Amino acid sequence: MAKQSAGILVYKRSGDDWQVFLVHPGGPFWAKKDQGAWSIPKGEFDGDEGGLIAARREFREEVGQDIAGDFVKLAPHRQKNGKMVHAWAVEGDVDEGRVVSNEFEMEWPPRSRKMQRFPEVDIGKWFSLAEATSRINPGQVAFLEELALLLETRP
Repeated sequence: MAKQSAGILVYKRSGDDWQVFLVHPGGPFWAKKDQGAWSIPKGEFDGDEGGLIAARREFREEVGQDIAGDFVKLAPHRQKNGKMVHAWAVEGDVDEGRVVSNEFEMEWPPRSRKMQRFPEVDIGKWFSLAEATSRINPGQVAFLEELALLLETRP
């Protein structure tokens, strides 16, 4: 069975525009990557854990903050790596200056036998929907498009 991830797309009104909260992955591989590197806060889960429960857990682990509200399930999408991503949109606020992520360990530099720890997320930031479209992982652009449609039809 292909791996699956669950995540949360937080949005808010900023003047006449809508903004979304994205995170940038930590670690040396992503250090100099920007366009197409950002993501909704998300992580893997198995079939025993409900998707929204996993998404909220991953959000807390990657951002260090809880999120609550009326979650709207978005259509799942498969990324290039084959992983199925499930996402929920919610209107809310996240303090980008207080992002604190859990860490992972990896051998770095490669073949050095030296293990180092890195944050899963090194920064979180609010973007307009237009800017987020160029920054987000291409496999997640559909979440932004679906959110834009939902916001257009909102009373």
